[in-house]
Amino acid sequence: METFVLITGAWHGGWSWRPVATRLRAEGHRVLAPTLPGLGIDDDPRGVTLTDAVDAVVGLVETEELRDVTLVAHSWGGFVACGAAPVIAPQLKRTVFWSAFVPEDGESLMDAVPPPYRELFTGLAAASTDDTITMPFEVWSSAFIQDGTPEVQQITHAQMAPQPFATFTEAANQKPFLALDTPTAYIRTTDDIALPPGEWGWDRFATRLADPTIVETPGSHEANFTRPAELTEAILRVSR
Repeated sequence: METFVLITGAWHGGWSWRPVATRLRAEGHRVLAPTLPGLGIDDDPRGVTLTDAVDAVVGLVETEELRDVTLVAHSWGGFVACGAAPVIAPQLKRTVFWSAFVPEDGESLMDAVPPPYRELFTGLAAASTDDTITMPFEVWSSAFIQDGTPEVQQITHAQMAPQPFATFTEAANQKPFLALDTPTAYIRTTDDIALPPGEWGWDRFATRLADPTIVETPGSHEANFTRPAELTEAILRVSR
């Protein structure tokens, strides 16, 4: 039995991992998928930072007294995993990144995304009343979950929470993560265009890991909704 802590991407709550978590549990594994601070239904997102998200994951591992943990991070959750992993190193078995950011030291998400996203996120945060970013449906349906049916696109978009902007602007302290000697893996979904291929694409992040296991699997950036069986198998494959 493996112990998985599934870390969400931006705008998502723990609910977004349910199609994968259900399959992992059916295989006999222990699975925890927390909703991070500022992203819960009753949360106040004002002032929530990347550090708050990292502390929440660390607190979960310590409170539940978890051992031999496999962290699985999606998208922005890569920043969270990189922050949490050094703190829980004695309890950590491996870190898995699925279409996730692996920041350089001192890099924020705003540094790691192409200029059009920076302009969009900055404008949306400025227009909000609580310094958050609401995912535009047009971006969601065309770039994040383009392989989903219109119904799936609408249902999933309706459940997403505004993302606290400070979680995108806080820089990562990556040196402790880079000093770890625990195994890492990178899962790339082959139809992921949430970041444009090329200079700003997902492929650059696996190269920042030391000797990672690399696996490709079908699906978009939101394969947890559209190809959960294949994504689950990829997670299990890199965890064996």
